Amino acid sequence: MLISVPGTGMMAERYGDPESQVWALHGWGRSRRDWEPVLFDRDAVSFDLPGFGATSAPDTPWTTLDYAQALLAGLPDGQTRVLAGHSFGGRIAIQMAALAPQKVRALVLTGVPLLRRSGGGKPKVGYRMARWLHAHQLLGDARMEAYRQRYGSADYRAAVGVMRTIMVSAVNEDYADQLRMIAEAGIPVVMVWGADDTEVPVAIAQAARGILGEAAELTVVDGATHQLDDHLAEPLRAALRSVSA
Repeated sequence: MLISVPGTGMMAERYGDPESQVWALHGWGRSRRDWEPVLFDRDAVSFDLPGFGATSAPDTPWTTLDYAQALLAGLPDGQTRVLAGHSFGGRIAIQMAALAPQKVRALVLTGVPLLRRSGGGKPKVGYRMARWLHAHQLLGDARMEAYRQRYGSADYRAAVGVMRTIMVSAVNEDYADQLRMIAEAGIPVVMVWGADDTEVPVAIAQAARGILGEAAELTVVDGATHQLDDHLAEPLRAALRSVSA
């Protein structure tokens, strides 16, 4: 059932009981429907985050912290939720748990860029030069956009307006401090990762687990990649059962 979640300004799919115990957050460029194979028989809400699916984009560029605050506004004091986050949605879930640990019962994460990858490299020389020329008004907007389309990722090329700014902000974030806060708060964290995830390799999850310590579990799923596919559905369902018991 598609609903409007009070206090958040967001649309979401509701599964089961209205007093949903799980809030699920999708990845960049995705929608609430990604979580259906995981949540179909649970009491849960799967959000369309602002700028995706049935929820309109923000008027101004948001950070992941802004997304987190908007979601927390819909969760009254005294209530807690298990947060399930994939990729971009996991970034937001991490921010929510660090900001309001008293409202987060547990985290279930998959394919989340929890830490910035070292050795990622700089943009190609041609693109860096184009940006310099554009910044100094020596290259027009149309030509600059052509360079963005040529050198940017698929997600970057698809994003327009405020959503492109949001994406650029998000991919430059690192959550080591938030992970430490979550560990200190004792929030259980279960990570379910695709063994063949090349966008956010298992090494990222392993490094995050080193920060989280005993509060974290990591399951690596053979045959799974980055997206929420059939390989990940049952392991994620098992993870939710383990933190909802």
